Amino acid sequence: MTAKRSTTMVLSNDDFKPSPVKRPTPKEAGNEYAELKHLIKQRGLLEKQPAYYTYRVALLLGLLLIGIVFFLLVNVLWLQLLDAVYMAFVFAQVGLVSHEAGHRQMFARSWKHDLLGLVGGNLLIGMSYSWWLDKHNKHHSHPNQVDMDPDIEIPFLEFTGMEDVQQMGKFRRFLVKHQALLFFPALMTVAGGLQYNSIAFLLHQKARYKGLEWLLLVAHYVLYFAFVFSHVPFWAGILFIAIHQAATGFYLGSIFAPNHKGMPVLEKESKVSFLQRQIMTSRNIHAHPLTDFVYGGLNYQIEHHLFPAMPRNKLKEAQGIVKAFCQERSIPYHETNVTQSFKEILQHLHLIGAPLRRA
Repeated sequence: MTAKRSTTMVLSNDDFKPSPVKRPTPKEAGNEYAELKHLIKQRGLLEKQPAYYTYRVALLLGLLLIGIVFFLLVNVLWLQLLDAVYMAFVFAQVGLVSHEAGHRQMFARSWKHDLLGLVGGNLLIGMSYSWWLDKHNKHHSHPNQVDMDPDIEIPFLEFTGMEDVQQMGKFRRFLVKHQALLFFPALMTVAGGLQYNSIAFLLHQKARYKGLEWLLLVAHYVLYFAFVFSHVPFWAGILFIAIHQAATGFYLGSIFAPNHKGMPVLEKESKVSFLQRQIMTSRNIHAHPLTDFVYGGLNYQIEHHLFPAMPRNKLKEAQGIVKAFCQERSIPYHETNVTQSFKEILQHLHLIGAPLRRA
């Protein structure tokens, strides 16, 4: 069973056979993507949406203000801790809008995206906008491709199924052995990881707005800690921060993990075309108004990866075009519900750790 899983989920050029028909040449595959993009552009689905995003930003600022006022006016600890969970939801939603700013989905002018990304990322949630752009662009270019996609290089865990688990150190062997059980607790560290990596990036890498990023990042921590500790006792503040950061990480991780985790992994040398690579490594979550809001449109992961600059409010319409396009050409298009997406991830992690459990 393990060998079968490896063949299915870790693909080289020869392994990938998306349909029983003749596999397209690179030129044919490129033409397919050009054809699909033409259909999308004909419907105006790549046009910027400034009015929609102005509304989104205003909504998030309103939600953020509600959380701040509630914390300051309600002097009941358990309600303040409940507010920490609410604020985690708001912070993650701000992060999603910053993500969309990075993809230039909103406005005609690039500086407006940068301003929104810097304020939303650095100032509000403490994440370097430049670090996110660098990491996320690499991911979009090579999703689920070994040594190319930073999103599958998860500390301590093993998502690819390509490492020799028997050669791992003792501590990591223990983690991988039980990684299916550890997956959800590990999501709680995502926010801390974003902040740590942001600081490390700004210390060692070049950034277009490096001075401004540092200023906004420092301002974030000063305002964040002042906001918390000026209103509650020290240990209550520590508890608020711990819950807020853990809930933010869990929510963000729960949004991003279903996108690609447990989907086929490509070898570094893979020459699979852009079209095939983006579709075969991505998983969609069934559309629903609530799901669309909670996931920030990332439940349309296939469409997002094919057209990263497509505004969030156009992804649902694009899905109908992309699905029909894939069906006509026998290209696998994976879409499932929220529960099944996590079941697939956990099964994938469980199978990777199976050799260690048998040892």
